[in-house]
Amino acid sequence: MTSMPGNAAAKAAFRAAMSSGHLHHAWLFAGPEGVGKAAFARAAAARMLAEAAGQGPLPGDFDLPDDNMTARLIARGAHPDYRELVRLPKDPDKPDQNLARSIPIAQVRGLLPMFATKPALSDRRVVLIDSIDDVERPGAANALLKNLEEPPAGTIFLLVSHSPGRLLPTIRSRCRTLRFDPLPDAQVAELLRTRLGDASAAEIDALVRAGNGSVGKALGFAGLDLATLDGEMAAIAAQGDVDNVIRSRLAKTLGAKAAQPRYEAFLTRVPAFIAYQARGREGRALAEAIDAYERAASLGPQALAQSLDAQATVFEMGGILARLAPR
Repeated sequence: MTSMPGNAAAKAAFRAAMSSGHLHHAWLFAGPEGVGKAAFARAAAARMLAEAAGQGPLPGDFDLPDDNMTARLIARGAHPDYRELVRLPKDPDKPDQNLARSIPIAQVRGLLPMFATKPALSDRRVVLIDSIDDVERPGAANALLKNLEEPPAGTIFLLVSHSPGRLLPTIRSRCRTLRFDPLPDAQVAELLRTRLGDASAAEIDALVRAGNGSVGKALGFAGLDLATLDGEMAAIAAQGDVDNVIRSRLAKTLGAKAAQPRYEAFLTRVPAFIAYQARGREGRALAEAIDAYERAASLGPQALAQSLDAQATVFEMGGILARLAPR
């Protein structure tokens, strides 16, 4: 079990709580998506269970050796005192596609048989929910709330949330919140270089900008030649593309059916690019950038939801970008 680097303060706070002997029964790991909340929750869960079972000696950090009994049991989905609730595939034969929209009440109620018995390997069990944002309302959320209000003996709940403000206040109030921040660009770049060994320096730089502190978000753009898209956007924003050469090239490249992933990445990147360009502007230039951002942020989701013509949409996005050019 290995956690992602970063957020040392949050991890130190949880370690201190573990060492105090008075660990709260429910924790809300809150912060942007893709900054390592779930990875740390899994590592912390394994560490708590290993320590409770008296396994040692253990490393000083949360990570466990691969040959640790607790780590092996969790990896095989066979630890009797660990449960993880996530959105399940609609089709069991395609585990990486078409996940259910939510975590239904049946999954939450599936915890009851475990709660009806004592922990098997120690005096502790851990339930991890990734993410609590996905728990179906009101039924599943209320069923979970009952467990948080009257936690089974020895049970620790770790709830991962990307949008804690959208949770039921009653759930938030039962939890101790641990906040995770966006990672520094240098750390994101280092992690990307480790995972994407063949990516160019320009592509790593583009992915860092796209990730905005989130390794998970950056990896979502991997393999899409984001550096080229960013270069085209920068050229339009700088020059205005008065002869439509860049816009036409982009429309032709991204409009093909096979280019759908890059097309969607472009629609996502344009508003973020405009927001970055707006920094340092003032007066009329800032007002133009704000208006361009609003138009781009509205056009992208609309184009996907209504299946608008891809080439026409890209050309229109290029026109919005062109408004950033000096006049």
